[in-house]
Amino acid sequence: LMEGRDFEHYCAELLRRRGFQEVEVTKGSGDYGIDILAEKDGVTYAVQCKRYAAPVGVKAVQEAYAGRDYYDRMVGAVLTNQYFTQPAVEAARRLKILLWDRGYLESMMEE
Repeated sequence: LMEGRDFEHYCAELLRRRGFQEVEVTKGSGDYGIDILAEKDGVTYAVQCKRYAAPVGVKAVQEAYAGRDYYDRMVGAVLTNQYFTQPAVEAARRLKILLWDRGYLESMMEE
């Protein structure tokens, strides 16, 4: 039931609770597809959050890929309340983008 920006802040708090540090929600517009910047165990992350009613497609993976490089982060990820389309899974594998789906989000909420 959250709006997109609320979902981004909620995801940022979940990441903090999982031990991520320097968690920052980007300004929104002009963020190059990245909603959260964070670090854990010396690894820097650029995270794209997607609160969708349907499976997440390739565009979100492409945004995470571009945003990872723009922010000079080591890892790009897409975090969603849904699952991913098969083309998105294939693109993520080739572009080395982490896909954190509904199951991953639920496991974060349970911890």
